Amino acid sequence: MKKVSAKAGNGDASAHIDARIAELGDWRGETLAHVRKVILAADPEVVEEWKWGVPVWSHAGIICTGEAYKKHVKLTFANGASVADPKGLFNSSLDGNVRRAIDIPEGASIDDKALGALIRAAAAHNAKKKAKTK
Repeated sequence: MKKVSAKAGNGDASAHIDARIAELGDWRGETLAHVRKVILAADPEVVEEWKWGVPVWSHAGIICTGEAYKKHVKLTFANGASVADPKGLFNSSLDGNVRRAIDIPEGASIDDKALGALIRAAAAHNAKKKAKTK
């Protein structure tokens, strides 16, 4: 599958994400749409991409992916192990050295403020990491 990139809210990648949300048509689509809105509001420089058949949000590297499973929506943070999580949102993939994830089951409430802070922290981590490699 080819990589499709676009600034948030524009282009093919955003259209793929819109289609995925519509295709789900249930609480998972609503949850994915909700976290997408939080992500876009938290970081105006975020880029929406469509990779590996799932939504990807990036800023100086991948921030997180959004996957829909039967019993939960999963936000996998590419460098989550390196990002502070003071509100304890990460509840999955906790044993890894790099990634961390948030599993959101049906009916779960989402702390928008804490998720937004986590998005900004992940973007800042990516930017810092990218600056070191220059």
